[in-house]
Amino acid sequence: MRPPKVIFEDNHLLIVDKPAGMLSQGDDTGDSTVLDWGKRYIKHKYKKPGDVYLGLAHRLDRPTSGLIIMCRTSKSLSRMQPMFADRSVKKTYLAVVNGNIEDRKQTLVHWLKHDPSIKRMRVHTSERKAGSEGKKAELSYQLLARVASHCLLEVNPTTGRRHQIRAQFGAIGYPLAGDLRYGGKEAMEDRSIGLHAYRLQFEHPVGKAPIDVKCVPKSNSSAFMHFNEVLSTMGHRGFH
Repeated sequence: MRPPKVIFEDNHLLIVDKPAGMLSQGDDTGDSTVLDWGKRYIKHKYKKPGDVYLGLAHRLDRPTSGLIIMCRTSKSLSRMQPMFADRSVKKTYLAVVNGNIEDRKQTLVHWLKHDPSIKRMRVHTSERKAGSEGKKAELSYQLLARVASHCLLEVNPTTGRRHQIRAQFGAIGYPLAGDLRYGGKEAMEDRSIGLHAYRLQFEHPVGKAPIDVKCVPKSNSSAFMHFNEVLSTMGHRGFH
């Protein structure tokens, strides 16, 4: 697994490109996390003695790659977490789905309910069918390219539900490449899925300046490698 790549850094924030397969935060596997990596990075770069403070502003699923924000101060963390909660951080994903999706642009609305017995979200087409525990999930997508039996999409979630993008595309018959949990037929060699957190737009939690960070998937990513020509036109890794 490749190491994370630093995309943006200042006294308050550390934004990296998380590789697929790396945990955002610890679980019962005990595997290393992007937060562990970030603490080691700061400790080594700035020669800090003792423990390093670093907080996770949000999470990405283990098989998902892309931009993730860590906070270097408690002040920035206390402001960033509510920004994610109230949707004032605009998130854009790139997704590769199986099949030739028909609509070039579309909005998907479902109700999701977590089923711990199968460790995934059940998807319902109405609030009534989902019941009292169902949560509304909404996203919009735009078709960017087709290659053989796969499509590259730009996805903008309006809500921030667990496994939302994975579950919603699986429910309409176009599961993410490699996502066996939500209907994918074949795993990727690197155990990734066709989902990458491509862009984050938000107001800096301390300086208040607008931040617009982009990061295209790695060229050797199993799910995205067939779309390298399209991805190369989407801008270089960096921020505005």
